[in-house]
Amino acid sequence: MKLSEKLKKRKYDEIWQEYCGFLDLDMDSYMLIQNRLMLEQVRLWSNSELGKSILGSKNPQTIEEFRSQIPLTTYNDYADLLLQKKNDILPEPPIVWIETTWEGGQHPVKVAPYTKGMLDTYRNNLISALIICTATERGVFDVKPTDKVLYGFAPLPYLTGLIPPSLNDAIGFEFLPPVKEAVKLSFSERNKKGFKLGLSKGIDFFFGMGSVAYYISQSVTSLGNGSSTGSQKSILNYSPLTILRIIRARIRCKKEGRSLKPKDLFRLKGFVCAGTDNDCYKDDLEDLWGIRPTELFAGTEPTCVGTETWNKNGLYFFPDACFYEFIPEQEMNKSLDDEEYQPYTVLMNEVVPGEKYELVISVFKGGAFVRYRVGDVYRCLGLSSREDHTNIPRFRYIDRIPTVIDIAGFTRITENSISKVIELSGLPVEDWVAAKEFSDKKRPFLHLYVEIVPETLMTQAIGKEILREHLEVYFKYVDNDYRDLKRILGIEPLEITIVRCGTFKEYQRKTGRKMRRVNPARYDISELLAVQNECHVTYRGGII
Repeated sequence: MKLSEKLKKRKYDEIWQEYCGFLDLDMDSYMLIQNRLMLEQVRLWSNSELGKSILGSKNPQTIEEFRSQIPLTTYNDYADLLLQKKNDILPEPPIVWIETTWEGGQHPVKVAPYTKGMLDTYRNNLISALIICTATERGVFDVKPTDKVLYGFAPLPYLTGLIPPSLNDAIGFEFLPPVKEAVKLSFSERNKKGFKLGLSKGIDFFFGMGSVAYYISQSVTSLGNGSSTGSQKSILNYSPLTILRIIRARIRCKKEGRSLKPKDLFRLKGFVCAGTDNDCYKDDLEDLWGIRPTELFAGTEPTCVGTETWNKNGLYFFPDACFYEFIPEQEMNKSLDDEEYQPYTVLMNEVVPGEKYELVISVFKGGAFVRYRVGDVYRCLGLSSREDHTNIPRFRYIDRIPTVIDIAGFTRITENSISKVIELSGLPVEDWVAAKEFSDKKRPFLHLYVEIVPETLMTQAIGKEILREHLEVYFKYVDNDYRDLKRILGIEPLEITIVRCGTFKEYQRKTGRKMRRVNPARYDISELLAVQNECHVTYRGGII
């Protein structure tokens, strides 16, 4: 029986138990599910050409052998085979191939195969998040087959493109605008069409990346600006009842001395946000919509693997999506500094509250990836929760691993990509480090600390604005997603600080160590800036 039929028959307890019953598990029951599904996956994966390419002659039979015999993997271990999209090399034949950005400037895309079992699990876990995001307490939720969903997703072949067909298969929501129409529209056109339909039909759910959801939400405020002729004319395109609703909302906002917000026009039942940097936008989104977003964790390689509850106090990982391992922070840093070092991992029943971990996943149901380093870092918040009445660990998403700078879920900037940008630009850069930082308004940006070749400073006037203009041209050329940060989200992603000549060498002489190029520790950057005051490079009789 489909979810829509169960909802019509008001089988709410049965629905909750089917989709949200994992919250009732204790740690032993959770690990039983993990181990059973992992053993099934090991057998499938080990017998495939893909598995044998990594295993060689090894043949693990137990979870312990699996963890000791199979090394931790990255996409480099799969690329040669997966990018060919050959179905016969996989543990199970895929139904669809999902695509995402790999690394700007070096590799254009990654692809991941999704089997029928994976798609079924993805759908069920997506529904779990959907139900939970409307819940006020355990077992109390508000989902109807007639609900309207604002279409804020990237279409297939991206992972979010699976959301409409997955939900339609189970419940038949109405998407605004309709999916067949939405995929043909530009980002801006889709937003305008979605809000116009929402004003006449209502919006019950909003799914989207935190950064994109924030940008989409800003377009609603234009309805509150009655001063412009264009704004006045646009309102005339709506029905009389909609116009009356807009006018009433404007009057109310004017009395309160504030601009119009989406919450003045819509009453969301559920708001789900995914992607990175959601913490930068959650407070603003709650203020705009009157409901705090529920965070969902999903990714191209791991599928849909975690959700917050109604209390929004941490993510819980679904036990049937992946087998989870965690690299402790200290081990992660060792392996990032030494590529030959193999860090040890702990399992879900071994994590420690307060500690940060890099996530490692093995995808169930015939998935391609095993012991795969996703590149995401989480902090364990606790092993249980009185508020949620749970007895399994919960986590908070921190960010990508230190060697990757992800801005608002759009970019994956690495040392390689920055080096290529600088090389292509031809700019006289002597040395540099890059860090992800945040503005006073909690917006992420890429901060590049640059030292210029001494000879150039004596012959050319090179300032940070010139550097930024030149480098942004090549960032956009190397990384299409970087270009979208400004084009779609209106974000200025690059800030540049020029340090004195000789600063990097003086830092290394004084500290005895070379700073990590990408996301060095904050104290390292502070010391770098302090050291530059002691640098005096003489060139042709002048100090620079």
